[in-house]
Order: sequence, then C-alpha cells, then structure tokens
Amino acid sequence: MNADEKRVLDAIDYDGMYIFLEELVYIPSYGGDESKAQWYMAKTLEEHGYAVDKWKIDFQELSKHPNFSMSYEREEGVGVVGVKGEGDRALMLCGHIDTVVPGDISNWDTIPLVATRKDGRIYGRGTNDMKGGIAAALFAAKAVTDNVKLKGKLLFASCIGEEDGSPGALATALRYTADAGIVMEPSETKLAPKVAGAISFKITVPGKSVHACVKDEGISAIDKFIVIHQGLKELENERNKRLTDPDYSRYASPYAISIGVINGGQWAGTVPEKVVFEGRIGVAVGEDERVAMKDLEDKINEIADNDPWLRDNRPTVAWDGYNFASSMVPKDHPIVESLAGALRDVTGEEPVYEGMTYASDARHLINVGNTPTTVFGPGDIRVAHGPNEYVPVEDMEITVRTLALAIMRYLGYE
Repeated sequence: MNADEKRVLDAIDYDGMYIFLEELVYIPSYGGDESKAQWYMAKTLEEHGYAVDKWKIDFQELSKHPNFSMSYEREEGVGVVGVKGEGDRALMLCGHIDTVVPGDISNWDTIPLVATRKDGRIYGRGTNDMKGGIAAALFAAKAVTDNVKLKGKLLFASCIGEEDGSPGALATALRYTADAGIVMEPSETKLAPKVAGAISFKITVPGKSVHACVKDEGISAIDKFIVIHQGLKELENERNKRLTDPDYSRYASPYAISIGVINGGQWAGTVPEKVVFEGRIGVAVGEDERVAMKDLEDKINEIADNDPWLRDNRPTVAWDGYNFASSMVPKDHPIVESLAGALRDVTGEEPVYEGMTYASDARHLINVGNTPTTVFGPGDIRVAHGPNEYVPVEDMEITVRTLALAIMRYLGYE
C-alpha cells in the first residue's frame, strides 16, 4: 500500500459505520414495505455528497420485461441511486435494502430490529443479509472520496425486493450501467465471482377425501406428497452429482431443492383431498433456468407415471414467485483482481475464491445492465433468514478496508 491508500484506511469512520448500521436495522424493510428505508438511504447518500436519483418504480411497466420477478404485491417501490464524480470508468456498489421477516421473536436472544453488539458480533435482522454490507460499502466510499479525487464515477445503488425476485435491481439495471459492479452480499469476505440461481415453484397434489374412519377408501394427498417429496430428494441428489464445479466443492448440495411451505387438509377427521406445497430449485452457474425447470417437471411426471393414483390424478406444477438466473464474472476481470489485491493487502493472506449457493441481484446488473459484477461482503449466509442473525465485527472491518482499496485501485485517483 502507498501513502495515499494508508491515509484513506486510517480515515475510515468505524463508529459512524456502526451507528449507520444501527439506524438502518431499526427501520423495518420486509414484506414488500421498503420505502421508509429507501428514503433514509437517499437522505444519507445526499449527506455523503452524492447526486441522488430517487424514482417511483412502475411495476406494471416493469412486469413486461422478460426478466421481471416479484412475489410480494407492492403498493409502491422506490429506486435510489447516488452518483459521485465523473470520468470514463464507472463502478457501481449495489446492495438490497430489504430483509426477510424477523419471524417468531421468542426465538431471538436480542430484539430483531435493534442492532446489538456483543461478543465480536452485531446481531439484528438484516445485519448479515445485507445491511452490514451496505454500511461497509458506504463508509469505504466515504473514506475514499473524503481524501482523494477519483478519476472515475462511483455509483451507489440501494435496491428493493431482492428477497422476492429483485424488481429493484431490474429497475436499476434498466436505468444505470457501469464498467463493473460489486454486490455486498455475505460471502464470509471470500471473493465470489460465481453466484447460483434459484426458481420458486408451487405444486398441487390431489387426493380423495373420505371420512377418516374409512380412510382406506380414500387417497391421502399428504401420503402422495411424501412420495413426491422423496422423488424430489432423488432429483436433488442427481442434479448435484451431475452439475459439478470446483468453486462449490465444500457443498454437498450447492443447487438445493428445498420445500418451504406446505398446506393440506381441512379437518382432523377427514382424509385430505389436496396438498399445495412451495419450494425452490437451485440453478447451477451457467445453466439455463429452463433446463432446471424441465428437470423438475420431468421428475414429477416420472413419479406420477409410477403411481397408480397420480397416474390418473396428476400433480400440477406452477412456476410462481421468483426466478433468479445464475451469474458469473471471470476471475481475471479487473474488478475481481482489484478486490483480490486489496483483500490480500488488508489481511496479509491469499484471497479465497468460492461460488455462492444463494441467488443475488448481480444477475440483473450483468444480464440487463451489462455491468460485470462480483459478490463480496461481510457475514456468513448460514446465519441469514433465521433468529439471532449477526455479522462479525471482524468481517465488517475487513470488508470496509478492502472495498476502500478496491475503489481506489479500480477507478484510479489523483
């Protein structure tokens, strides 16, 4: 590191970063209601010296795009992008403001919407996924732009709806492009040029309803769901054996098929006539989503063909909800190399490259916005979406320092 880089790292406002994260966690931003958090982001970006573009997203118009996906019905949606500097080269820092719901708060040891720091961690809904990443990127950029003049343009995008399909990132990618992008999803401070995809589905399983006292004269839709569930586990195993990638070597099932919602039956004394269940199928990096969809449909048909009841009373598959394509940027792309060199200098260790098994907004930046984008951020996805979500303080500080150096090195400065 040279003197300018050291000066920027010394100027990082860690206390300000943590205060900002506390304030952001305190604002609920789940279930399709993200506007309050977006207005707060816009105000903060303006205070940091960005020229901020705030716009109402037209979901009716956006839904005409072939890459549109959104599970929640929203009354409104706000797009926010801050722009600072000018030049021939542009870098976009992109984060999603939405989180999943806190769930049953009795399962939490802390208050979900209060960022609580203890034992080297910051607990709270969204600290990991991914308000911690937003905070680190914001204060990395602040340290840079407060102390040097960048030769290029820095864009900071705050997006809604990543958890249910990424309509915010799609709207942003249609409006802004850059030479490179970084999405600050939790990657355990590993470099993640590859990100898997995922598609949600809904399957309806028919049964035959009768009084429970003569259950053998009926057909339990729950029993048939169990048959289908076992078949889907077989499909998951087969796909993950077939779709191998060394960047996913530590995962037994990087492209998981997971059931998240099950509804069936009407009464304890009645054989259930229908089960409806919802889940997601993982999409391998570079795999066409239509291939993954056909794999699942073919498996359901195979299961039905081999079951006397389902053969004549076939389950139906609906592709409802979200659709995330996979994404990839070459490891030798300048933004990945800038991050790798910065991470090496910050930690004194060789960077680790690993594919992420979750889906992300990176696909829209790449496929729609023509912005080559990689993932890098604090925290481990394993503690996202559950009770006691947290981000390690060490990860936050590695991330803010690495991003500061990467911004300087990618855009250049004077």
